Amino acid sequence: MKDIKMEKLAIAGGKPVSAEQLKPMAWPPRDKATAKRLNEVYMSGKWSFNGPEEQAFTKEFAAYHGAKYGVFMFNGTVTLRCALASCGVGPGDEVIVPALTFLATSTAVNQIGAKTVFADIDPLTLCMDPQKFKEAITSKTKAVIPVHLYGSNADLDAIISIARKRGIFVIEDCAHAQGGKWKGRGLGSWGDVGSFSFQQSKTLSCGEGGICLTNDEKLAGFLYRLKHIGYAANTAQGKAASGPPAGLICNNFRATEFQAVVLRGQLKKLDKLIGLYNRNALRLEKQLAGVPGLRIQTRGRLSGPQSYYGWAMAFEDEVFAGVPFNRIQEAAKAEGLPVGGTYGPVYKHMLWNLPKSTYRIANGKCPVAEGLASTKTAVLAHQWLGSDIATIDSIARIFAKIAANADALRKMK
Repeated sequence: MKDIKMEKLAIAGGKPVSAEQLKPMAWPPRDKATAKRLNEVYMSGKWSFNGPEEQAFTKEFAAYHGAKYGVFMFNGTVTLRCALASCGVGPGDEVIVPALTFLATSTAVNQIGAKTVFADIDPLTLCMDPQKFKEAITSKTKAVIPVHLYGSNADLDAIISIARKRGIFVIEDCAHAQGGKWKGRGLGSWGDVGSFSFQQSKTLSCGEGGICLTNDEKLAGFLYRLKHIGYAANTAQGKAASGPPAGLICNNFRATEFQAVVLRGQLKKLDKLIGLYNRNALRLEKQLAGVPGLRIQTRGRLSGPQSYYGWAMAFEDEVFAGVPFNRIQEAAKAEGLPVGGTYGPVYKHMLWNLPKSTYRIANGKCPVAEGLASTKTAVLAHQWLGSDIATIDSIARIFAKIAANADALRKMK
């Protein structure tokens, strides 16, 4: 990109990188084979109650990630809630979560009566900082929820080591991490429970859905009862052989055969999809390496491949001081690329309305998470990583062009 410094921004009257708005890969994926199978399930009249499609999917998904057990549910918030409940978390307990995540990571804690403790994040991976997790532990800490965020993984070795020494349960929030691996084994299979979401935007999507993974037979039994009104696994509807343990508050969190059908079709193609995402992410990183003011989210140190729910990049103040993020977004859009931002700290999210008595911010503040959100961090949804090479190269050129024209952006009114 030798000539990029000579190019005037489109927002200032220059020629845009792309004459038309760039478009990501279409999402969610659809195919005729899945449509045919959905019709067959519809006509069968067997739509729920742990049907054959659900059983097959849970086994396939668990095996793919290196876990022994899978329990399918209707979304990725109730999976977190059930993961916590299966570990005995409840009123009077504290659960440590990263400050930067979607608010469901914390609201699930609140729903079972426990208290959230927000710990700061690592500035490179944007995931929970193990040292900040350690500092946030008290005698009330019952569990920790490391979140594998956007395109990186939490440091599982460090977090699990700290947790095991203190008798703290580890629940991996893998809503962004379908198919991702740590040291060659699937995410969600390292902690006590792994929680996944299959909401419309995810890399495996069935509109709404979720699953818990575990290698612990006892926890798997609790998880199944929690989501299936107290029934034990492999029990026919209406023929319960035993009741749930005292104090295990069970609900109807069942998903359906239709969701399982959609996910089974996508799971077969997940390796290929993740391979494409990783190649294109690497291509972007190589083209933007060394561009002043741009810092790409670092992969987890022992991860590979990444799952890439998103591709995140910070516009650093050493170059972009005084440039508001919305101006960067306007400049990118004028060049042909719509750009989204990060969640920001949970406790500053627009939808966060829980009273301060229900949560605690470790050390009183999380400066890394707060600084990241209050400055400028762009997040491209994973569908962009499924684009063709020309689009990937245009994205890199747009970001490099914006970085080269930071002074011009700063002077705009």
